[in-house]
Amino acid sequence: MSKNPSPYLTRYYKTSDLARAVGVHENTVRRYVDWGLLPPVERAPNGYRRFTQRHLDCLRLDRLVMGGDYPGRSIRQSAFLVIQSAVKDDWGGALELSYNHLALVHAEQAQANAAVELLERWVQGSGAETGGKLLRIGEVSKLLGVSHDVLRNWERNGLLEVPRQENNAYRLYGPNEISRLRVIRMLAKAGYSLMAILRMLLQLDRGDTRNLRKVLDTPQPDEDVYMASDRWLSTLVAEEKRAREMITLTESVIQSRLDAHG
Repeated sequence: MSKNPSPYLTRYYKTSDLARAVGVHENTVRRYVDWGLLPPVERAPNGYRRFTQRHLDCLRLDRLVMGGDYPGRSIRQSAFLVIQSAVKDDWGGALELSYNHLALVHAEQAQANAAVELLERWVQGSGAETGGKLLRIGEVSKLLGVSHDVLRNWERNGLLEVPRQENNAYRLYGPNEISRLRVIRMLAKAGYSLMAILRMLLQLDRGDTRNLRKVLDTPQPDEDVYMASDRWLSTLVAEEKRAREMITLTESVIQSRLDAHG
């Protein structure tokens, strides 16, 4: 007795069927086809597109991957690799890439938390510079591995004030400035925006050392336009949730394929 043909091969969907299944406009489905986010689509004799379960699976993954802001270019690119593998009908590869994506998010979270821990140690005094002579901007640039322009930009954006020599107005960085710069550099490298760092430093300069982790992650009411990096910790938590949902979806597609083929 022969088995029933797989629905992946025999059942066809219209553009409106796919759009309704995931809650998007039909034009969105058409764009995804044009952008290569769905596999190539056959045409029926009447010219209409004939989508299959394969397209619907990819569309559900597309909506998950493309929903919401991304915490940085590398994480966005990592997520899109999962789509590319699914479009090629390599769902085993998509599952592996989903786990790689989750590992990348975990690494970003570890770096973000390590930067906050350095900040907290610095506030307590254990991360402060001791001794040393006053340094000019070129010496600080070499010491910290950041360019003159970056140092000037941090100062221009209010992250620190640098004393000047009276006779020539050259910047002179002492232990306090260098300690502060180390914290700023690590927070910036860990993904926090300059706005988030400034928000935290302004509170710290007022003598309030409470809840600095929360302050870094909470835009103020006057920051009515903000990026993912302005609330970096929360964004990474949301991205971890999305990565786990990508794994669950990919696993369910693989299982459905196995069930369909008996």
